[in-house]
Amino acid sequence: MNRETFSNLRAKLGKTQKTLSGLLGVSLKAVQSYEQGWRSIPIHVERQLYFLAVSQRGDSHPKRKDCWTIKKCERKKECPAWEFQAGHLCWFLSGTLCECAADKNWKEKMAVCSNCEVLTSLL
Repeated sequence: MNRETFSNLRAKLGKTQKTLSGLLGVSLKAVQSYEQGWRSIPIHVERQLYFLAVSQRGDSHPKRKDCWTIKKCERKKECPAWEFQAGHLCWFLSGTLCECAADKNWKEKMAVCSNCEVLTSLL
């Protein structure tokens, strides 16, 4: 995640830097540093920010599609996203079997997922 994406998501949430720092469990200085580009955004902070942005939309998202539908997944019944019927949160779950993110660490997974239609369609 780059500083512009971070700032844009904070704006979409309608939160001050101070309020967002509390929601993310980081200091105000950290949020300021992320937005200025002085500090790289840790993957756990990126994940939490996406989660907050998606959660704020609630169930108002029209015709939300699950990852297994979008990706035409053949292994869906083996995947945690299917097990928990959380196909819109596949980017947030560990152990998903998507060919583009399986066997990747969190940083690599989020690099892929941040550009994936499943997540971007929710933001």
